[in-house]
Amino acid sequence: MQLISYIISQTKLPVSSVKNTVELLNEDATIPFISRYRKERTGNLDEVQIGDIVKFKEQFEALEKRKTAVLKAIEEQEALTPELRQKIESVQDLTTLEDLYLPFKKSRKTKADTARQNGLEPLAKMIMSQNASNLEALAYKYVKGDVASADDALEGARHIIAEWINERTDVRTNIRQQLERFAMISTKVVKAKADDTSAALSTSENAQKFRDYFDWEESLSRIPSHRLLAILRAESEGFIKFKIAIDDAKALSKIEDRIVRSNNECADQIKIASQDAYKRLLLPSLSNEALQNAKLKADEAAISVFAKNLKQLLLGSPLGEKRILAIDPGFRSGCKVVCLDAQGGLLYNETIYPHPPKNDTIDAMKKISSLSEAYQIEAIAIGNGTASRETEAFIRKIRFKDDIQVFVVSEAGASIYSASKIARDEFPNYDVTVRGSVSIGRRLQDPLAELVKIDAKSIGVGQYQHDVDQTKLKKELDVVVESCVNAVGVNLNTASTSLLSYVSGIGPKLAENIVNYREEHGAFKSRKAIKKVPRLGGKAFEQGAGFLRVKSAKNPLDDSAVHPESYSIVEQMAKDLGKNISDLIGNKTELQKLNLNTYCTETIGLPTLQDIIKELEKPGLDIREQAKVFTFNQLIKTINDVEAGQLLPGIINNVTNFGAFVDIGIKESGLIHVSNLSDTFVSDVNAHVSLHQQVIVKVLDVDIPRKRIQLKLHK
Repeated sequence: MQLISYIISQTKLPVSSVKNTVELLNEDATIPFISRYRKERTGNLDEVQIGDIVKFKEQFEALEKRKTAVLKAIEEQEALTPELRQKIESVQDLTTLEDLYLPFKKSRKTKADTARQNGLEPLAKMIMSQNASNLEALAYKYVKGDVASADDALEGARHIIAEWINERTDVRTNIRQQLERFAMISTKVVKAKADDTSAALSTSENAQKFRDYFDWEESLSRIPSHRLLAILRAESEGFIKFKIAIDDAKALSKIEDRIVRSNNECADQIKIASQDAYKRLLLPSLSNEALQNAKLKADEAAISVFAKNLKQLLLGSPLGEKRILAIDPGFRSGCKVVCLDAQGGLLYNETIYPHPPKNDTIDAMKKISSLSEAYQIEAIAIGNGTASRETEAFIRKIRFKDDIQVFVVSEAGASIYSASKIARDEFPNYDVTVRGSVSIGRRLQDPLAELVKIDAKSIGVGQYQHDVDQTKLKKELDVVVESCVNAVGVNLNTASTSLLSYVSGIGPKLAENIVNYREEHGAFKSRKAIKKVPRLGGKAFEQGAGFLRVKSAKNPLDDSAVHPESYSIVEQMAKDLGKNISDLIGNKTELQKLNLNTYCTETIGLPTLQDIIKELEKPGLDIREQAKVFTFNQLIKTINDVEAGQLLPGIINNVTNFGAFVDIGIKESGLIHVSNLSDTFVSDVNAHVSLHQQVIVKVLDVDIPRKRIQLKLHK
């Protein structure tokens, strides 16, 4: 099967769309560029569909690479027959390929290898023919050397037969099918843990977390991803043991039905060999494979959840270019205060001590008030960590001369950023506390621009992200970040190296070159000017230009998502209307007069032209909603204040497959279980709530010892 046919069989997308998209990918075009600026070639495929093409293209290429390696390995053993070559070349999945390769794998010496060295393969073949009689007499003929008796000879022959059974693709396929349909995963607490009656077990956070799995059984095919990952973590931390099991008698019966064709001594030996093959070779190998497949699915589900959450987080509401006073709250160490200009530049930093043990509240109020006036502060950002609620209450007591909005901002990952090389390079003369406060303030201004500086795994908006395949996780999260950055667009003259590195076609090295060039030569006056940046060639310009914005440029299109390759079309539109390009910006009345069909060419059709018109109507429109002030219930300060039946305001701070976690203004987040999101069946949590959504929840239950709060979404 060829690449295009394979992708079509997996995606069901049109032939021309797949073919043209693959061509673009082979030309090193990025997903954001293809989906935005090559709609005519792809048949208007979106990022998800193009991402699927990329995924199956990589799968096909990996399969073909493995086929080549397998064929070479078998050929070197001089065992490659035309029939086997044809089978390998026609294989469409890695599992079947590895089954075909299994008899030729060079591995450690097996019991069957020893039996062959002892000359017992002819005896094994006679038994498998199922025609021989008086096996003891036959076996006695092979007694020599290390084979001390007829029983030893028969045992060796059975080892060879067991290996043959293990290598049969039909047998392996049948056991696989039984594992896929009927396998159960069961767990038991480790005896040492069960015997431990000390207080440590009952109060241990991990023991409490994994207590549900101390005695558990569930279908492997139906177990939710978060539960399987929890079981695997509990096992790795030594709390439980687990096993994968199916009906052994049924599995053995299926094997024997395929192999045993007689009712004689040979059949008896084959049945014994079948049992050995099943228990020693097939079940351990294939149950582990089934577990790995279940883990793979669990990883995919968990990564999908993380990716959705990350996208919502990155596209969180920005306040915009406002002057910010940001506070990283604390008790004993004080509250770290910074003042930022509208572009996020650090103007001033200070530490105040409004809380115990110092309780220097009056001086702290005076300091915040004077800083707000001196730096014309427009909004205050307070980190949501320790002392957050107390700091928010303290700030709200201050009477400011101007109307200043107060926001509580997530600190997730701020400590990672503050200790990173990026932060040290930005603020070499300041310590981690100042850098952390700056990050909190900048997150309010523009969450996307600030969060791209942090390893996405450190942000903590997912389920068991440290337990999944880290390579796949990073790859998927990088795709999400790239998608978000390019969907919003980047200010070429203010963007950090981190932000620019995610722009289509740019990457880390070119991003660094752009920033260095900007620092040396000053702000870019136009998009075209970036062509002067070292090593930024025509391909990078083509891929990235449409996602870069130049404010106050001579050509207003430089501050829009209209690609430079389409400028001539807009110029012709303006000319046809007797206007300047600037006259078209935001002028919906004039733009509606245009007959777009007259501007179609061989390469540019209505999809691109319609995008151009939308962009001209609202150039550079930020797809994100503006940040809104939110206030928690001021009477709820700890979990002891939470009671069943209360209606509380909250913010969704994590979404998982089993429900959503809600920040209700205290240390412990509450959980809206998936069953409490709606009165009807919920198949997708994200269809009902999203990250950072402001909600009203009803308290169902409070478990203070386990620090758990059960909530229901209040409509």
